[in-house]
Amino acid sequence: MKSVKLDNFIIGDGHPIHIIAEIGGNFLNFEEAKRLIDLAIDSGADSVKLQTYRAHTIASKKATYDMPNTGIANQYDLFKQYEIDFELHQEIWNYCSKNDILVFSTPSHLEDIELLEKLNCAIYKVGSDDSCNIPFLKQVASTGKPIILSTGMCTMQEVRDSVSAILGENNDDLILLHCVTNYPAQIDQTNLHCITSMKREFGLPVGYSDHTLGNVCSLAAASIGTNLIEKHFTNDHDADGPDHILSAEPSELKELVAGVRDIESALGDGIKRPSKDELVTRRNNRKSIIANADIKKGTLITRNMLSIKRPGMGIEPKYFEQVVGRVAVEDIPAEEPVYWNYV
Repeated sequence: MKSVKLDNFIIGDGHPIHIIAEIGGNFLNFEEAKRLIDLAIDSGADSVKLQTYRAHTIASKKATYDMPNTGIANQYDLFKQYEIDFELHQEIWNYCSKNDILVFSTPSHLEDIELLEKLNCAIYKVGSDDSCNIPFLKQVASTGKPIILSTGMCTMQEVRDSVSAILGENNDDLILLHCVTNYPAQIDQTNLHCITSMKREFGLPVGYSDHTLGNVCSLAAASIGTNLIEKHFTNDHDADGPDHILSAEPSELKELVAGVRDIESALGDGIKRPSKDELVTRRNNRKSIIANADIKKGTLITRNMLSIKRPGMGIEPKYFEQVVGRVAVEDIPAEEPVYWNYV
């Protein structure tokens, strides 16, 4: 499977799962953004992500929401409230650079790409709303930057079309994200096996954008081979704004990061062999051929002289019939393992 380099991180099988703290929509000024970035760093996130849009280019003034986190609301008005200008973007970029954490964003229009290019944005995330917006996908791909493509609301054929459009721009630095575009999403609608289906189909890294409450689905995704996890992040579930309710608070993100790292450690490399700590246990707890009584040198060994029992230091049980009928070349004490140099 292909791997993709995101700044100093490599995303793909055999590499650590990259964890993104999505802070877009959860702040209105630099102080709020700075606090979220600090908390994300402290929680162990690998990167933070923003959302770059202008209300007038992302939604018609007549577009509405009807979701649990927003109720029925005017999309334009909500986006207008949370859009951030170039100066705030720049402050955030500078702060992340000083604090050595990767930052990137989700543009929604060519103007947003132009803004982010001024900041030398290293990666572009494409949201599920634009996952089938082929003209926009080509614009993003033409930057030559790595792309993380969210696939919420998509059929597999739509994903194929979008992947083809991006690859057609000679940009194969592509990571797919499985996503359920509900806020919050329900666990029973998560369908995490789409992660393995897309990895098998496209040979690309595939991550998971988690909109469920809690960490269960992200941890499950880690256990089946996701390469990246994106989780909305806040310092207060009860803060004013549509995304806070489904975002992880610092304690939850810390638990998520720790859980993912434990799962990675537990999954290992897949090579079946005794673990380091099993090597002693293997000698003590396995069985081998043991002498039932003292066997004098020169004695023809018969079946009733031998048993199979612990410890596992002697000849393996599978060789029992090969030991019977041999002559002892040394004295073998009772209850002692029988070794090949004894027979």
